[in-house]
Amino acid sequence: MALCAGIAWAVQAGEVPSTPLPDLVARVDRGDFAGAQAQIDKALASASLDADSRAAYLFQQERMRRIRLDFTLDEAQAKAAVRKSIPDLRDEEFAAWDAAGLIEHLDIDGQRRWFKRAPSNLFLLSTEASNRRPADKRISRPGPYERLGPHHGEVIQASEQSQQSSVTPRRIRVTQSIKVDADAVPAGQTVRAWIPYPRAIPGQQDNIQWLGSVPDGAQVAPEDTLQRTAYLERKAVAGSPTEFSVSYELTISARRFIIDPDKVQPTPSDPALAPYLLERAPHVVFTPAMREFSRRVVGTETNPYRVAKKLFDAVDAIPWGGAREYSTISNISDYALHAGHADCGQQTLLLISLLRMNGIPARWQSGMVYSDNEVGYSNLHDWGAVYLAPYGWVPMDVSTGALDSDNPAQRDFYFGGLDAYRIAFNDDYSRAFVPAKQHFRSETVDLQRGEVEWEGGNLYFNQWQYDFQWQVLPASK
Repeated sequence: MALCAGIAWAVQAGEVPSTPLPDLVARVDRGDFAGAQAQIDKALASASLDADSRAAYLFQQERMRRIRLDFTLDEAQAKAAVRKSIPDLRDEEFAAWDAAGLIEHLDIDGQRRWFKRAPSNLFLLSTEASNRRPADKRISRPGPYERLGPHHGEVIQASEQSQQSSVTPRRIRVTQSIKVDADAVPAGQTVRAWIPYPRAIPGQQDNIQWLGSVPDGAQVAPEDTLQRTAYLERKAVAGSPTEFSVSYELTISARRFIIDPDKVQPTPSDPALAPYLLERAPHVVFTPAMREFSRRVVGTETNPYRVAKKLFDAVDAIPWGGAREYSTISNISDYALHAGHADCGQQTLLLISLLRMNGIPARWQSGMVYSDNEVGYSNLHDWGAVYLAPYGWVPMDVSTGALDSDNPAQRDFYFGGLDAYRIAFNDDYSRAFVPAKQHFRSETVDLQRGEVEWEGGNLYFNQWQYDFQWQVLPASK
């Protein structure tokens, strides 16, 4: 049955419920699941527990379940996964890399478990491990716009010639779908799905044209919804998957701001900017460790552009690694600071935290990246924006980061620019859906794959698949 109204309010925005449970959260973080479950059971047995607190305890119980789904490997399985690339792996090598934190693990109730993506991440984090692989397995294949290419040059030239910050528009047709596993929901029950849907963003994406949905009758959230969706319902049929899709077109422009650092001014006192200077627990918190990191990076610099660029470069230097599900991490920016690796959203939240802590407004954006049709590439991606007066909000993509070039315009393309091959679904993180979700979200921070539930509860990512199909349309004559 659906959560009571109080619990639904606590979870509909997608954030961790607000009731502070620091001791319990820390217990889960360090892998004391038995102790955490005992604490949860005791709390839930209390007749005086209010609805918000109950939601908070239940979320920590669900978080432990999700962590187990991420940390699936025992020692033999973790070593076997590494040996696929290093057939003659020595036990002492594995132990040394593990002790150095290069193979992410968690000791759950005294038993060490390894993150299912840790063996592949190892080769991104350790040159020594990468060099132990056969030469033909050392090739890194980043996304097509993570390395300098013709499109970057096209954007640079167009922006310099036009002196405009929005250039090289592309028209794209999208179909995004969700397929729920057969019998994941009892036959006859209503399955509820939220599929990401873009909003118009001046200078970045516009002219959105709805083409249709399966089934018909999608409810598209209002334009001002910061995590916008198309909502669909249909009945589950025994033995058959339950499928949903939405199709639309829109125009996406590349962005490039030509910034003179010496003309950048202190952040103005503007109420509209105030929210983007604040902490926002649990993932944007100005911890002592973050303040110390900032002090070392920023030094005595006061120019907002140069402060922001120093922080951008420092976060960019954190190695990229495949990520745990965000809902399993209690403070993502702190995790990115200490884990020794981070993916795009984790780096972005860390940079947002550091910028805000230094009095520079920063905000989130995320969606999908893709390529020209012949390349056949698409991926989930997160990035952001920083406010630099008098230029206003300018984009930043710290995980793509500096491109390999000695030319500053090329090297720093993603500090003040974006390519035209990305669609934004989110202008913030952990914001409410329209209509509201009644159960815990699978993704409590982002929205790229979608969300699914029925009256019996949320359907987690292991119960359905998503697909993103796109076509870059020929330029109109």
